[in-house]
Amino acid sequence: MARDSLAKREVNLTYDFLIVGAGFAGAVCAERLACAGHRVLVIDRRPHIGGNAFDTFDENGILIHPYGPHIFHTNSKRVFAYLSRFTDWRFYEHKVLAQVDGKLYPLPINRLTLNALYNLNLDEAGAAEYLERVRIPKGEIKTSEDVVLNSVGKDLCEKFFRGYTRKQWGLDLSELSAGVAARIPTRTNDDDRYFSDAFQFMPAQGYAKMFERILDHSNIEVRLATDFFAVRASLATKQIVYTGPIDAYFAYRFGRLPYRSLSFQHEHFPNVERYQTVGTVNYPNDHSYTRITEFKHLTGQRSNGTSVVREYPESDGDPYYPIPRPDNEALFKRYLALAEAEPNVHFVGRLAQYRYFNMDQVVAAALALIGKHLGVPGD
Repeated sequence: MARDSLAKREVNLTYDFLIVGAGFAGAVCAERLACAGHRVLVIDRRPHIGGNAFDTFDENGILIHPYGPHIFHTNSKRVFAYLSRFTDWRFYEHKVLAQVDGKLYPLPINRLTLNALYNLNLDEAGAAEYLERVRIPKGEIKTSEDVVLNSVGKDLCEKFFRGYTRKQWGLDLSELSAGVAARIPTRTNDDDRYFSDAFQFMPAQGYAKMFERILDHSNIEVRLATDFFAVRASLATKQIVYTGPIDAYFAYRFGRLPYRSLSFQHEHFPNVERYQTVGTVNYPNDHSYTRITEFKHLTGQRSNGTSVVREYPESDGDPYYPIPRPDNEALFKRYLALAEAEPNVHFVGRLAQYRYFNMDQVVAAALALIGKHLGVPGD
């Protein structure tokens, strides 16, 4: 694959498709189109493929995720089967603890959380009865606050959710759409896995290697450190698959869509086998960061030292999370109308569709786009 910048040489070739972005959405679309015989050019403004899922070895030899932890999980056999063409897998079930009043408790909230937090001895039925007693029933679920109060009541809401949400989103639970909090289940048994999906694995050689294999096709050319908006007028292409922010594509005609950003503090600890007992520890009420992730839990790597990352949510910076609120959705719909009228341009991915997608949902959206709208087999 050629990976030099378009700025370094003129483009004389005509491509069937230009793919803007080399993350999951762009790579999957490129691979499917290439396999169908189309000549595809993939560009990305970053100097690497993989988007935010890119991983690399740090200076200490630890495989890290520079843009924060990416843990693969899905219930989709189709998505799992598709990605399995490009990677072997390492079985991994992610576990999270939350620090509350100086102690660590399992998250999502389960029977173990309740017993440890309140010094109880509940069985599964007792845990269900307890939650039923403390919950605050909501006839209509509109916000994330409604979701949490309806599920676990006020005290657990304050201890585990409200502070974390304010740090993560810069908003109160009452200001976020219900879907955000609905992503985190509540359990009455001892299941302390963060996800309950049927397929929970990590790419055995890492995400970057998986992306290299996805894009390794004679019909695909990849060019990095290339800004679409700087070169779009010079490109000869029949159709575009765009995976960046939808408002940026239209030069913010109606104003900017709100996104939440992150900054990361990576740290290495030499001669430390484990920094923490699980992959991620959340800090809902303490510190300005939201969580610490230790990569060796995720990758299974063995070494004398360990590397972690702290995540600091920010209002400015690269867009990571679309902010689910009704007014933001209304603004997105205005951009969506423009997108649907844009000839020969297809919008897909978390930023292009302004959706809080997981990785598997992005893959599914890309396969759906290819299969439904571009007349190419989606798997």
